[in-house]
Amino acid sequence: MYSYERASLKKGYKDIAGIDEAGRGALAGPVVAAAVILPIECTIEGLKDSKQLTSKQRELLVDVIQSKAISVGVGIIDNYIIDKINILQATLQAMNKAVEQLDQQPEYLLVDGSKMPDTHISGEAIPKGDNLSISIAAASVIAKTTRDRLMIEYDTTYPEYSFPKHKGYPTVLHRRAIAKFGPTEIHRKTFKLYVE
Repeated sequence: MYSYERASLKKGYKDIAGIDEAGRGALAGPVVAAAVILPIECTIEGLKDSKQLTSKQRELLVDVIQSKAISVGVGIIDNYIIDKINILQATLQAMNKAVEQLDQQPEYLLVDGSKMPDTHISGEAIPKGDNLSISIAAASVIAKTTRDRLMIEYDTTYPEYSFPKHKGYPTVLHRRAIAKFGPTEIHRKTFKLYVE
């Protein structure tokens, strides 16, 4: 989990930020990105790709990451902008926002996926990076937990959609609710909401 960080350090970069997103494949709600700068050789027990963790494990890890990180930034792009500029561009915009929210600007970015956000900061895109880099794994947990909390909050406004159960992703339960009640203000209208 440290190989990319070590390689970046060998290139002369000191402050390295891991970046990941959550919510790209959802039908409702925002896309959320996080950027995390960890101290060199930081160890966080149990940290891995957020998708391999339970929500309880993620919640516990968020506190550890926040306490150990040099800086944490979060970028949120809502469904209106997603519909306007498409999900890829919205995701990259959320990543840029997350970097801007860091207290300390990084010298190098390790980004989960195959595309780098448009930035003057050097870096590299790493497919499946949340399994290969501790910094990206930390960002993955922050992004996922932040977005999950937002989707749970939406339950007070839209209780019939069961957002705490599926967080806006295209489950059978969610699709049935859309078919019955129609899309809400937070649904992505450019996405395929209905199953034919």
